[in-house]
Amino acid sequence: MFIEEHREAFGVEPVLRELGVSVSTYHDWRRRSTEPSVRELRDEELLVRIREIYRESEETYGSPRVWWMLRRDGEKVARKRVERLMRQDGLVGVCPGKKVRTTIRNLGDPLSDDLVNRDFSASAPDRLWVTDLTMIPTGQGPLWLASIRDAFSRRIVGWHASAHPDAALVLTALEYALAVRRPPSDESLIHHADHGSQYTSIALTSRLVKVGIKPSMGTVGDSYDNALAENMWSVIKTECVRRTSFATRAEAEAALFAFIDGRYNTRRIQMSLGGRTPDEYEAAYWADPEGFMAEHRALHAKRLAKNAARKAKRDTDRAARRAAKPADTGPALAPDQPHHAANEPRETAGGQPPTKVRTTPPKAATSPQRTARDEPRQPPTRSPRAGQGPVRSPGKPETATTSSTKRVTTKRVNMHTPDSPLTS
Repeated sequence: MFIEEHREAFGVEPVLRELGVSVSTYHDWRRRSTEPSVRELRDEELLVRIREIYRESEETYGSPRVWWMLRRDGEKVARKRVERLMRQDGLVGVCPGKKVRTTIRNLGDPLSDDLVNRDFSASAPDRLWVTDLTMIPTGQGPLWLASIRDAFSRRIVGWHASAHPDAALVLTALEYALAVRRPPSDESLIHHADHGSQYTSIALTSRLVKVGIKPSMGTVGDSYDNALAENMWSVIKTECVRRTSFATRAEAEAALFAFIDGRYNTRRIQMSLGGRTPDEYEAAYWADPEGFMAEHRALHAKRLAKNAARKAKRDTDRAARRAAKPADTGPALAPDQPHHAANEPRETAGGQPPTKVRTTPPKAATSPQRTARDEPRQPPTRSPRAGQGPVRSPGKPETATTSSTKRVTTKRVNMHTPDSPLTS
């Protein structure tokens, strides 16, 4: 440090005086560097554990999930403190990227009704499955991934990858889910998808009818109708796909298997599940279904309240931005006053309408000097030839005024008269 290097030659106080630092601040800094406080010691302990959690998550967790992991371990720490320590240590979670359009409709296929209506809540496992497909780039070309997600526990119950986005891809993913879950065939399960041609195909719809699953589809061009499946792609691509590049399709499929079956369903916690993994959430349900539903409903109510608070904040910010714009020049209206009342004159105390005040300045008495550019253009004039009458501009009638009637009459004059030399 600069002060430590020059304290023997100049002394501490002269150096501090030149640097503009008080003596008490300097001695307090030296004491804290040799004797850290209890808070600083606690920060060092938490930072060690935060680095371990961050490394175990393959450097994907941000401060919210790191805070949840600390709570699972019994650590009582504030979320803002975790944010501060991660920011000071340069630990940053991954962020989602840009979405690519993969849904292509077949206008000739029949469509199913929307049985979900953006309500992705389920009362038990295997009551609502959401599905979609996406594209993963590799060195050999695109790899198409289709997966099915359970709305109750957010667990991926079936998935399949292929080089071609055909009906066989989504049908294989469905067979995977049927083999793993074995859902009831009493039409209590809803299979919700978008309007992609793979999900409107006869092969998939006939298989759903055969196993007793109700098909459901959202509206056209609206990602919110299948938001739970879109969120699944955001997680997979953010934490698995976009952090590396795959030379072959087999390499990408192996990475997907390690992420979905090895980490997402088993080890990745989700805040919407109360800081549990999908497998832990389902295990807690099957241990005590009736007692667990109270907690499930509380989490669902909390999630709805959080979404409502976000929407209210978004509406408030939008209203504030509109209010910050320049006000309209028109007259202001009362909240209960109709819009057409702004242009109607209001009566004064005597019952008479007020006198209109001219707001625009009157024109000057003398107009400014006109320039040649302001004068109207005149047609060119020619001198008359010998034996001809005066030359006038074509297309303009001559006018004659009768003094007795004070009336202006207009008549056309035929320039080609019998006596005219122009007549042949």
